[in-house]
Amino acid sequence: MDGSGLGVLAVGLVLCFLGIRSLHLAVAASGFALGWLIAEGLGSGPGVAAVVGLATALGAWVVVMLVLRAALFFVGAITGGVVGAKLFGLLEHGEGSVLLAILFVVAVGFIAGLTAQRFRSAVLAVACALGGAGLALSGLARLFPGTLGLLRVPNSAAEAVISTAVWLALAGSGWAFQRRRTRERRPAA
Repeated sequence: MDGSGLGVLAVGLVLCFLGIRSLHLAVAASGFALGWLIAEGLGSGPGVAAVVGLATALGAWVVVMLVLRAALFFVGAITGGVVGAKLFGLLEHGEGSVLLAILFVVAVGFIAGLTAQRFRSAVLAVACALGGAGLALSGLARLFPGTLGLLRVPNSAAEAVISTAVWLALAGSGWAFQRRRTRERRPAA
């Protein structure tokens, strides 16, 4: 059991269920998740992945605060990058190219950023839920690699299908929770 999985699980659940509530929280958690998942996908240990995650979180927060007018694009791109990193991990089975990983993550992030800029909070809630769920499942896989390792790196098509279904179910729960919380905060007209 890898103790770093607990922290990753916690950050993932916060992003999945509360990401849209705070722009600062969404940026920092998505930045951490992006850095962690990329470092982890490239074979880094938990210490390096945590440092890369923290540096990415700080970098993401600084960029978003400096470019406030384009904040929706950057938040969508960063959370989209997390989704891209999770998808890449599901599809490549632990033997992917670094260049292909970077291109795939950047492409998914860019598309998510454009979509978030156009459709705002609806897309950000989905991106935060998907990204947080992916990170949370990676944390669970680190905590219990013998039984839940398939949630991080599936070794067969069947494991990829199971991992994807669990990921989408958790993300759907997070998205529904965020929608309910957002509706509760709106004043009645």
